[in-house]
Amino acid sequence: MVYTSEQKFNIHNLGQQMELPELLDPTVLRAARQIYQVYYTVHPDIQQRPLGVAIHRRTQRGQLIFRRKPILLPQECFVPFNQLEE
Repeated sequence: MVYTSEQKFNIHNLGQQMELPELLDPTVLRAARQIYQVYYTVHPDIQQRPLGVAIHRRTQRGQLIFRRKPILLPQECFVPFNQLEE
């Protein structure tokens, strides 16, 4: 199951709110990592690190995002950069 970047999961514990990490479909995560690797291979001299990848859930086509607050289509999800490196 894929969760979009807008969906957050919270637990209320003794009045404190804790945020759980987002769960991504392994296929989507693998495709996002591949998109990043291809970009890095083609453009090794670019120093700016992307914020993540916006990726279509069914086609697994995507693009790197360099701006804050990406606008996603209903079929897309956002994979943050910290999950691309793991």
